[in-house]
Amino acid sequence: MSDILNYTLFTIGGDTPVLLIDLVTSIFGLTCVVLAGRNSKYNFWVGYLYTTLLFLMFWNKHLYASLILQPISLSINILGHYRWTHPGKDEESSADHTALKVSKLSWPQRIAAIASVFILAALWGWLLSLLGNRWFVGIFPADPIPYLDACVTVLILVAQFLAALKKWDCWIAWLLVNITQMWLHISVGHVFMPIVCGLYLINGIVSLYNWSKLYKKKA
Repeated sequence: MSDILNYTLFTIGGDTPVLLIDLVTSIFGLTCVVLAGRNSKYNFWVGYLYTTLLFLMFWNKHLYASLILQPISLSINILGHYRWTHPGKDEESSADHTALKVSKLSWPQRIAAIASVFILAALWGWLLSLLGNRWFVGIFPADPIPYLDACVTVLILVAQFLAALKKWDCWIAWLLVNITQMWLHISVGHVFMPIVCGLYLINGIVSLYNWSKLYKKKA
């Protein structure tokens, strides 16, 4: 397994490896978010494979907060798949009664989401800073950037949960994810993923606009 995860396609500058797992994960990730931005329920099927690939990639880099996120992400993905295809009576899209329509959070809900990100990220980052340094020393390598890792993790969970409920606000959360995740990947030496995060950022802006139109149409 280790040989597969560390299989190098080529190197950049003579010492920066470009791994196969990074490339494959990038392709699946881009496909997933493009489909989601186009309001396609098929993004969930691609998302199942993407979650598995991310788990392997983060295991390889000892990013434990992002690693633990993947089983949770899988659960949210399953929830989203069900919600998007099983709307309630007052939640049906005007374009397709079998699909969930786009909606928005209220301001109190937005404030609660922002507060939860700060609190959970701080707590999770502190716990990660102990893992490998004080706890399980010699068993787990220390997380190189625990607070950034935790911040990205919590933002992703919030964005995924909002996307599962088909909330327009999820794309605001995803834009923040893209920016912080780009920083995270650069910090640990990933080559393809920072580029992919830049493409995610562009897709997020386009999707924010697309979902705004869907919201106005109650679609």
